[in-house]
Amino acid sequence: MNRSEKTTKLTKMAMLAAFSVVLVLLIRIPYPPAPFLVYDPADIPIFIGTFAFGPLAGFALTFVVSFIQAFFLGGDGIIGFFMHLVSTGSFVLLAGWIYKRNKTRKTAVIALICGTIFMTVSMVFWNLLITPIFLGVPREAVIAMLGTVIIPFNLLKASINSVVTFLTYKSIARFLHK
Repeated sequence: MNRSEKTTKLTKMAMLAAFSVVLVLLIRIPYPPAPFLVYDPADIPIFIGTFAFGPLAGFALTFVVSFIQAFFLGGDGIIGFFMHLVSTGSFVLLAGWIYKRNKTRKTAVIALICGTIFMTVSMVFWNLLITPIFLGVPREAVIAMLGTVIIPFNLLKASINSVVTFLTYKSIARFLHK
């Protein structure tokens, strides 16, 4: 890849990151069972960037967006940064790797489903580790929230973002690959 192509790719990734940040500012829907969890569609441009440019590019987008969200948009500082990085990061690394190997609609569906499941399972572990510290509650309280709050929230968030990504990717990819 020559310098001009690298600059173009970086510019397109920056636009996706900016769009992700705008989505965070415009759409924030509290999850009723747990007000500390908020759905936002910021992962959609990250997922699109992952499919367009690969899993490492998706992880780089995740890092940048997580940092901006956590430290400049009131996203719970270092804990919010870390939790967003590991949740979305786990999704993009697996889904991006699967899709990169065979870029078909069927593989995209498989990648998005696997990413959703992996993110949800990953967040069970990370919530058991981090949420007691963040909320100042005993681990048993977090265990009690797994089936009613944490797992449903992560499944819902990743599923919504996956469906929107699947429905919009091809039209956006035409622009990204010009």
